[in-house]
Amino acid sequence: MTLQPRTPAHRASADRLGRLLNLVPYLLARPGIRVAEAAADLGVTERQLREDLELLWVCGLPGYGPGDLIDMAFDGDRVTITYDAGIDRPLRLTQDEALALVVALRMLAETPGTGNRDAVERALAKIEGAAGDLADAPVAVRLPANAERLDAIRSAVEGGRALRLTYYTAARDETTERVVDPMRVLMVGARGYLEAWCRRAEATRLFRIDRIDAFAELAERAAPPAQAVPHDVTGGVFHPSGDLPLVTVRVGRGGRWITEYYPVEEVRRDGGGWVVAMRVTDLGWAQRLLLGLGADVTVLGPPELVDRIRAQAATALDQYAAPHPAPPRAAR
Repeated sequence: MTLQPRTPAHRASADRLGRLLNLVPYLLARPGIRVAEAAADLGVTERQLREDLELLWVCGLPGYGPGDLIDMAFDGDRVTITYDAGIDRPLRLTQDEALALVVALRMLAETPGTGNRDAVERALAKIEGAAGDLADAPVAVRLPANAERLDAIRSAVEGGRALRLTYYTAARDETTERVVDPMRVLMVGARGYLEAWCRRAEATRLFRIDRIDAFAELAERAAPPAQAVPHDVTGGVFHPSGDLPLVTVRVGRGGRWITEYYPVEEVRRDGGGWVVAMRVTDLGWAQRLLLGLGADVTVLGPPELVDRIRAQAATALDQYAAPHPAPPRAAR
């Protein structure tokens, strides 16, 4: 989950949604009310209210045809709701719906960096209080992000100083040290990231919090250059591009999970398995991933990756074929 600040546009949309949900029962209780009077009661201009009514006209139940959409009648400057699409009924959650909402709110409350945490806690208390037995439901949400490390790095970033990181790069299976100019701390999904200008790579990088083995604040101030542009993480951290290596494999049922865990460009059925095409940033990472899948995967391309995996597999087999020295005989 990426946590973004609430902009004026976000607040305006939220205010309008609340107003629309309140508008139908309000008008049902006051058939034939003047538009100007309703606008004054709701604290909006007459023009805004008319725009809200026009939006309601295209809202309704699935099917969205005649008889499904909210309908109203105008008589001069008066308005009457003629079909409410069920919005007049108070919301009643089933036990399953309430439990799902409780889990979602508890996850949000556990997410480091969540804004408006008080509002989340209040909503959770109301739902649990109204749901009765759910207040004691055995639901415990714990996110994999290292909350203590995340808070420590956030404090360091707020201090405005450059950091020295000891960082593990999974793609290359190596640990490196680098100096970075921090820009922000963010959450993407359930993972925390430090976004910073990396002086070693001379580019903006995202560092997973749980892969930062150690960090230290330096005396110098953080100074990201003008070209340090934040990443767009709306669709996730990894955005495969056409210039990255394209890996093609055939997987069986046991390896099908990679199509759900990693971004893929193509998945097509091939006999009893699937042919999968995916972009990767590093062939070494792909080599380790595919070797770990064992006999459930056949690498089709690129040729360089096929050769590397064949060579490593042959080396491993040679180790099994080599005779082992006999253990030393015990002295008599």
